[in-house]
Amino acid sequence: MLTQYLTVAGRGDHEIVIEKSRFISHIARVETEDAAQAFIQEIKKKHKDATHNCSAYMIGEQNQIQKALDDGEPSGTAGVPILEVLKKKELKDTAVVVTRYFGGIKLGAGGLIRAYSKATSEGINTTGVVIRKLMRVISTTVDYTWLGKLENELRSSIYQIKEIQYLDQVNILVYVEETQKETYTAWITELTNGQGRITEEEMIYLEEEFS
Repeated sequence: MLTQYLTVAGRGDHEIVIEKSRFISHIARVETEDAAQAFIQEIKKKHKDATHNCSAYMIGEQNQIQKALDDGEPSGTAGVPILEVLKKKELKDTAVVVTRYFGGIKLGAGGLIRAYSKATSEGINTTGVVIRKLMRVISTTVDYTWLGKLENELRSSIYQIKEIQYLDQVNILVYVEETQKETYTAWITELTNGQGRITEEEMIYLEEEFS
């Protein structure tokens, strides 16, 4: 599993007009090729009266699934430029469809490449990008006498509390990056004078806005 990666925040749409042609970019996070194809078909159905619905997607930890479709535009002037934006922005698990309503003015190959690239880039910026970081949940079980000290120290630290469970003893669950596990464990051990029971639990991706 990747320790971290970039992807889009969710779904979004954005429209620009170039030489009287409307370019509407549709952005979605997808984790499988089936999901990407379903998204493309959804947009094509919604904009079935459009001149073109060009698309591209990039999926997988190593970007192993990549596809670009020109949908009637001259070869290499639409799908590939869309895909190149995804590569340049290093976005994983992302699908883009750019809908074009022709405005009567031909743009030429260079103009089309610039238009589809711009529509894609602006659409992604509007939708937003997040960084997903792989975190380990680490549980610390202590007597209630340690709760105040531990909670105060954690809330003023770089670590994020997931949950505090109030059982026979208190159980504090914290998100910790894999590279910080040993440092975190040593810190908690020192804070509790070795009286905390520390266990590693599930791994989960947390995401935050990327700028």
